Amino acid sequence: MHHYDEPVYLISIVSKILDIHPQTLRQYERENLVNPSRSNGRIRLYSQRDIDRIKLILRLTRELGVNLAGVDIILNLKENIDKMEKDIATLRHEVQVAKSAHSVAPDKSLVTKKSVYEMIVFKD
Repeated sequence: MHHYDEPVYLISIVSKILDIHPQTLRQYERENLVNPSRSNGRIRLYSQRDIDRIKLILRLTRELGVNLAGVDIILNLKENIDKMEKDIATLRHEVQVAKSAHSVAPDKSLVTKKSVYEMIVFKD
């Protein structure tokens, strides 16, 4: 069994798995929708992650009628959302740890010292 990100599939294998022309895969690469790894001989090698990304591209284009420019926008938004969800999960974990410890480290707290501020309102 190969690791999810391990580049092991040749373009001919991927095109057979997904039932698409190898030229379509090359087009996706030219459009920067997918970036397969390269061997020392410059042969494209796709990982399972790449294949899953191509499946998503195919679904967007075939089933939903999205053009490649739209696919690029959708994939970028999806990556941003995935990153934000990961950040939120990390922050939730940190909050849970802090609640369990019943204290927050000074460098992690929102308020490090108390101050009194006066507000002056000028009227014309």
